Amino acid sequence: MAHHKSAKKRIRQNEKRRLRNQATRSKINTLSKKVLKSKSKEEALGFLREAVAFIDKSAAKGVIHRNTAARRKSRLTKYVNSLES
Repeated sequence: MAHHKSAKKRIRQNEKRRLRNQATRSKINTLSKKVLKSKSKEEALGFLREAVAFIDKSAAKGVIHRNTAARRKSRLTKYVNSLES
């Protein structure tokens, strides 16, 4: 266990960040599932817009790597474009 005051603070900060990052990653997965479950193209486009915005924000904050964000956005967009109108 930590003995220094600064080390104890670092443990508290890391725990807060871990929980925040976990929630963010969970939301990314939820939004992605919404896109993939949607049947109509119009509905999927609405969810895609929301998902892409959130993925971009997460990458900008460093929660996920920018290449990971690009890959996820690409896969979702590819799926939406494959849907029939």
